Amino acid sequence: MAPAGNAAPVEPGQVAMAAKVFLFVLLQTLIQYPQMVGDGLDEVTRARMELRAKLLNREMTRLLQELEQSSLERSVRAWGALLWAALQQGQFWALAGVLGLLLWLWFIRSRRSRQPGNNGEEEEEGDGDGGGNEGEENSDVSVQAVYNDDDASEGEDHDLANEVEEEEDVIAHSLRRHLEEYRVQLMKGCAITKVLVDSFTMFFADLLSGFSYPVPQRAIGVGSAFEGWSPREEDVVYCFLVPLSPPLGYTFHLEMVTLGHLPGRNFCVRVEPVCTCPREQQDENVLCSVHHPEEEQRRNEEPTFLNTLCTGSYLDVDKTARWFYQLVRASWPALPQSHSWQLVLLPPSRCCKFKVTRDGESLTVELLFGVQEGNSDIYVSSQPTQALFTPSTMWPETYAVAEMEFLKLITEQAPPHSCHLKCLHVLARALLGIGFSTYTMKTIVMHLLNTVPLSGWRMTLFRRRLEDAMQYLHSSLKEKRLDHFVVGNRTFPQEILLPPDVKTAQPPNLFHRLAMDPAAHAQAMDECDELRHRLSTMLRDGR
Repeated sequence: MAPAGNAAPVEPGQVAMAAKVFLFVLLQTLIQYPQMVGDGLDEVTRARMELRAKLLNREMTRLLQELEQSSLERSVRAWGALLWAALQQGQFWALAGVLGLLLWLWFIRSRRSRQPGNNGEEEEEGDGDGGGNEGEENSDVSVQAVYNDDDASEGEDHDLANEVEEEEDVIAHSLRRHLEEYRVQLMKGCAITKVLVDSFTMFFADLLSGFSYPVPQRAIGVGSAFEGWSPREEDVVYCFLVPLSPPLGYTFHLEMVTLGHLPGRNFCVRVEPVCTCPREQQDENVLCSVHHPEEEQRRNEEPTFLNTLCTGSYLDVDKTARWFYQLVRASWPALPQSHSWQLVLLPPSRCCKFKVTRDGESLTVELLFGVQEGNSDIYVSSQPTQALFTPSTMWPETYAVAEMEFLKLITEQAPPHSCHLKCLHVLARALLGIGFSTYTMKTIVMHLLNTVPLSGWRMTLFRRRLEDAMQYLHSSLKEKRLDHFVVGNRTFPQEILLPPDVKTAQPPNLFHRLAMDPAAHAQAMDECDELRHRLSTMLRDGR
């Protein structure tokens, strides 16, 4: 008889050593085998040992299930080869010792299993006369004492495991898998586009050095993609805000303007010249926009900043967008990404928008231009407005950076597996064909994040938070008012810098149009019911 498999030859020393190791392990198992619990031990100790045994048994089962079949087969073949080699080499004393210890272990275990009181389940379920209720009461006290003595880390791990298991009940497996895969896809797209836009801005800085043009600063990723909840794969736009610094010899001054047809806070960017002459004396070789006449400046071969990008004394959004469009097209061949990606420029409209494609992969990038308000996280930007007509010198105030920082702060402080971004994604995903904007749903969720404790955003409460969002939407529609989240919010986190007038301003009503149009309001109420139905179907069907 030959051993199964093609086992390699085994040296005599290896056989002896393996036999000694096996004997030592068996002896150690017998020594550490738990002794019987006597009547003298208190209930807390007995309950503790039973609970530990159950936990160890569960962990052993899990580890055995994870063990690969191949590793089991290799172990069997290895021990079979060792035993067969022992037989061939005459080391019968090792085999006899192993078999003797196995028989002894089986005999001891069988005796203990036949003794009364060692079956934990039968003892717990038994109900002797007058002793059943007392036993249950003592058991409850004992188990409670055991849990009180457990380490905090074990409790946290236990809660986390329960939360992952309960997540199966609050969201369908297919939908949860889609959300996770989409999150990874968004992170990849954000990383690729961030490197690309950084390459553009660094090249622009070198290209424009020595010229009197605005200096693009490092771009800031904003919007739903960089916040981690972009609604649909086919609609993902990786949006960047590119802060502009004034060129040497100029400064930007923000002037707030009020127009009845434009909601929110809007500004004009006034370009003002500043003196760049040395303090001691005015150098004739230094081109100073203050002390040199306009006719003398026009003699210079390079075009002036005011003539190219401004309308009068104000920075023009449309001219800036076309200027950036030309910069992107001119600098693309010099970037390393041009060797593997194809660039498709889209028509400029208050921004610079383009696509990059590679092997069937397509990423849409939108570059907005902004001017920072002091040292705060608030900017005026070139973002399009909902108005039918927006003057080209109008720069609406944007809160995209502050909102992104708020959601980032919430993610850092929230418990693991927080559901706030999943709520945003699911709500936005259900809006297809419905009149509500994704910004409306984002505003509602941010209001809830500002009122509901962070402990209430665990994944097990996912459905409850979705219902809260729908109730908030319904009540806001009834009142025909939804306040902006940032403007006028005195409870906004101090870590995020806001200008003082933004905190004290009257918050704009995002439902202002509904308050003025009864037909639009009635349609919005119907769409709210439709959205609730869609969410119910999405959670039930997992799509």
